Amino acid sequence: MSRILTALIITLMSMPTSAKSIVVLGDSISAGYGIEVSQGWVRLLDSRLQTHNPTFTVHNESISGDTTAGGLARINPALQRHQPDIVIIELGANDGLRGLSPALIKSNLSELVKRVQKAGAKVLLLSMRIPPNYGKRYTDLFYDIYPALAKELKIPYVPFILEDVALVNELMQADGLHPNAKGQSLIVDKIWPQLLPLLH
Repeated sequence: MSRILTALIITLMSMPTSAKSIVVLGDSISAGYGIEVSQGWVRLLDSRLQTHNPTFTVHNESISGDTTAGGLARINPALQRHQPDIVIIELGANDGLRGLSPALIKSNLSELVKRVQKAGAKVLLLSMRIPPNYGKRYTDLFYDIYPALAKELKIPYVPFILEDVALVNELMQADGLHPNAKGQSLIVDKIWPQLLPLLH
């Protein structure tokens, strides 16, 4: 009997751990605009996970130019398709660049978070900023959306993910809005500390 039990334990221990998934729902910053997809931070994050926690696979559901409204239109199919354990939301910048109401942006992001949570997944919210030429009042209202939402919904968030990238010319593309290949690993470094607790 003990031999059978030992064999069963060995078999169970050798079985692969159930696969888990992370969905990134974002815009051009996450879609790898202007660079090879393989160089983007989402792919680099997937590579890092294969080293630190190979049970997770990252699915990139990001589209250049996407808005929070676009994210709302796409989130349900993405949840059904991937059944993620974690969803990383990186949206809002294109709303801000269009001068949309901060209240509307916040409402859309809030609904996104709630749908993800209803599906049983954890959420990590990534903060963005918009250029200062939109005026201090608007840019402040825009950026304040993220910490306020994180506090209200009790979810982790990452402060401006391009903090150490956006003002460094050699890390940015010529448009001044999108990081180049050199800046992508710094984005992963920014996100990693907040993502790590969600993996357990």
